[in-house]
Amino acid sequence: MDLAASNSREPTRLDDRRAPVPSFPGPELSIIVPTFNEHDNVAELLRRLRLCLPHGSWEVIFVDDDSPDGTAERVRALAAEDSRVRCIQRVGRRGLASACVEGMLSTSAAYLAVIDADLQHDERLLPRMLEALRQEEIDIVVGSRYAAGGDLGDWDARRARLSRLATRLSRTLVPAQLTDPMSGFFMIRREAFMDSQRHLSSIGFKILADLFASSPRALRFRELGYIFGTRQAGESKFDSASAWDYAMLVLDKLVGRWLPVRFIAFSLVGALGVVVHFAVLSVAFQVLRSSFVASQAIAIGCAMTFNFAVNNLLTYRDRRLRGLRWLRGWLTFMLACSLGALMNLGLAASLYRADHAWPLAALCGILVGAIWNYVATTLTTWGRPRG
Repeated sequence: MDLAASNSREPTRLDDRRAPVPSFPGPELSIIVPTFNEHDNVAELLRRLRLCLPHGSWEVIFVDDDSPDGTAERVRALAAEDSRVRCIQRVGRRGLASACVEGMLSTSAAYLAVIDADLQHDERLLPRMLEALRQEEIDIVVGSRYAAGGDLGDWDARRARLSRLATRLSRTLVPAQLTDPMSGFFMIRREAFMDSQRHLSSIGFKILADLFASSPRALRFRELGYIFGTRQAGESKFDSASAWDYAMLVLDKLVGRWLPVRFIAFSLVGALGVVVHFAVLSVAFQVLRSSFVASQAIAIGCAMTFNFAVNNLLTYRDRRLRGLRWLRGWLTFMLACSLGALMNLGLAASLYRADHAWPLAALCGILVGAIWNYVATTLTTWGRPRG
């Protein structure tokens, strides 16, 4: 009896396996929101997205750089209530541009939008952006503060001047007709993004100019004006380091194919370190009347510490060391650069003894020492895994 019952059920199980499996298509639109310390804004942004996109297939991906204020936990709580919400929490990695790229690569949506979490971008433009990409032969729609109908809102004069300066600086990378290359609010076709993504620098806070500069073909675009809003909660991420990041992005696009932009930044900081070295040496030797050897040792230590601190703040901003890691990084930096100084001295002395002109010998020593310092500190001081 049991055997007969078992045999009678077997065809049913085979039929079940042959039955068609229902499919659940992915979203048409994916909205990428890079976040850092935006705990109090994410729920309001989601509410606004629901209002302006009541229909259609969409998702919102919050890419959080391990915010200490619990932004990622807040997003996951929202995701538990709405399956259209996703959270990517990045640990040990920082940077708005790289966060946007990571979010875009994580979705299969045909259209990819980028919007800030601070509620300063006008999310009501999203349906118009989507319709333009559906209906027109364009690759990207940009929310512009400078196009017709756009405005900077309540920006102060200093920030407006910096924005205009950055816009002029970007003219080497983007079409002259693009009024707002610094915009962080846009929507792009997936294929246009995929064409560019392997060439992106992903440096700093401005992904739009990077996309235009990295595309193997001229991107067809349209701009929609909007009024830049007022931040509702949290603090602005714009500071002087953001301007540095943007300058490094432009530099990377201009010379990055020949020299790593980090090496250029590292060398610029090193040049400033030479100024610090001679300033400290002059004070210690001529004002404080210390011996030359002691003054030189103090100057070397101060210059190396200066170089480490500034590189940690700017050159390796996305890998910035804090707390005990800062102290450990300082120690490894001092050790690596001390070895670099010995290599510099040894090579220069050997070339000079071989009857090479002393300027050439000195230059070769400096170059080898700089390359060693850059490679060694990149691998040891700031070489933690980024993935």
